[in-house]
Amino acid sequence: MKENYLINIEGTMEQDGELDSVQLMTRGSFLRKNNNFFISYKETEATGYEGNITTVKAEGAGKVSMLRFGSAPSQLVIEKGRRHVCHYDSGYGVLSLGVAADEIFNHLTDTGGKLTFSYTLDTGDAQLSHNKVKITVQEAE
Repeated sequence: MKENYLINIEGTMEQDGELDSVQLMTRGSFLRKNNNFFISYKETEATGYEGNITTVKAEGAGKVSMLRFGSAPSQLVIEKGRRHVCHYDSGYGVLSLGVAADEIFNHLTDTGGKLTFSYTLDTGDAQLSHNKVKITVQEAE
């Protein structure tokens, strides 16, 4: 994987009235294929998934897939107007979670840009968290 892009990820999770924020700046790859954008980066010890590769696939303005490959594989599909049941490997076990998008803003171009989206996670019975993600991609100097 050519790591010729700087990827900045800002995430906020609200759970039970508590806010938790994380920020990750890393190098990775970015490409456009068949009108979809792919942002890929290697996970590190700091994220808790060292050795895994995460790919964010942006399909137009209405769908984002977050895919993690490796020892803790996961797939979250965030799509406007649709709730998906996805499998998430926490490293301690696999969970089935409902995922529903609130909003998706895709401002990616062939050279980078921004992708922002928010979604809720649920167990079917109860909402677990509300999440916001902002990803900025730019060519490395």
